[in-house]
Parts: sequence; C-alpha cells; structure tokens
Amino acid sequence: MEPKKTVLVTGASRGIGRSLAVGFAQAGYNVAITDLPQEAGAMQDTAAMVTEAGGKAHVQGVDVSDAGSTKAAIAALLEQAGKIDVLVNNAGILKTAMLDEIEETVWDAHFDVNVKGVHLMCQAVLPAMRARRSGRIINIASIAGRLGVPSQAHYAATKAAVISLTRVMAREYGPEGINVNALCPGIILTEMGKNNLGTDEAVKYWETQTACRRLGQPEDIVGPAVFLASSHADFVNGQSLNVCGGLYFH
Repeated sequence: MEPKKTVLVTGASRGIGRSLAVGFAQAGYNVAITDLPQEAGAMQDTAAMVTEAGGKAHVQGVDVSDAGSTKAAIAALLEQAGKIDVLVNNAGILKTAMLDEIEETVWDAHFDVNVKGVHLMCQAVLPAMRARRSGRIINIASIAGRLGVPSQAHYAATKAAVISLTRVMAREYGPEGINVNALCPGIILTEMGKNNLGTDEAVKYWETQTACRRLGQPEDIVGPAVFLASSHADFVNGQSLNVCGGLYFH
C-alpha cells in the first residue's frame, strides 16, 4: 500500500488552519501542524483532532517570518514525516487601521508574516520537493488582495503580493513537477473574521452581499484546498481561486 501523503499547514492552531488540518486528515493525509511556539497547547488540540480524524499528527513550532526558524522546522518535520507532499501557507495576521493611521511597525509585521512568511516557507520546503520532482503549494491569499477593503490597506497589499508570488512560483517550479496555487477566501467567520466585522449588524449586512446569502465557515476552505492538493488538479497551476460565496466575481 502506498504510504499516506503528508500536508504541512502553517497557522494551524485555530481558525482556517485548524479546519484545513482536520479536513486533510479526513481526506487521508498525515498532517504537520505548525504555528508559533507559544501556541503549543492549541497545536496539541489540533493534533488530537487530526488523530481522531484518522491522520498522524506532527507538531512543530515555527516563526514563519524568520528564515532560521523555517529551515529548522522543515528539517525537523522531514525527519519525522519523511516527506512533505503539500505545503499550505495559511499563517497570517490582520490588524485593521485606516491607511493614514497604520504605524510602520504594524505595516512591517503584516509583510513579515503574510508575505515573507510565504516566501521563507516555500524556500525551506522547495529543495525536498524539487529533489522528488513532485509537490503542491497552496497559498492562502484573500479577496482583499483583489478587491481592496477600507481599513485593510496593509493586509490587502500583502495578499495581492501572495497572488503574484503564486504566479511566479508556478512558472519557476512547474517544470519540476511542483504546482503552486492560491485560495482567496472571502469573509470567513473565524475569531479574527468576527472581530474584524465587529457587530451582528455587520455580519447580516455582508451576508446580503453574497450570492449564497451567507458568510463562510473555516470548513468551506477545506474542499478547494484538498482539490488543489489532489491529482484532479494536475493541470491547475498558478491560479488563484476565490472562495467567497459569490461576494466577488473577478
């Protein structure tokens, strides 16, 4: 029997990352769960859910904005799991502020995690994927990177950068058997998403703006991610798929 594939999910201690970890386990994958070291307890909670769903869980702390941390984490996980078939770059931050109020440190933090973090994780995992001439990378972007959202200039800029990075990586590494795609979630009712909306009235308003007449749950991102990781997506490369319930159409 062919050994199970292993997916690495960053930011897997909660929200979309946790749902992706559990969803991939339900789809037959072993799961490498990563997040900041201080999230060790929450990562263990995710690991328990992965195990219950039938996957083997590997837990590793990592600061995606630090090159030394990402290289060490990938080395440790390759030692534990043997291979990483799929990398899901999900880790991200959002602290809303109007453009003229964004502090330099806040701007830099968003680019460090949301853009440099994607770059560094890909740099760390690519040598092993290239050696096997096989791999999938799924970058979690956002429709904010396409649409632009008031109070999210810094976040939207990072997600637009992730979409562009996805296209470049697909061109650079597609010839070596590595497919790189992005998902662009709409409004997802994670803890972060709820905090950004702020009120029940805001939730109800944005529900009316979607074709599905509802906002997303973290589980809504699982199916598209599992598809992009599968052989059904062998001819899908460099694409950014909106997963937004019909909030945005371009």
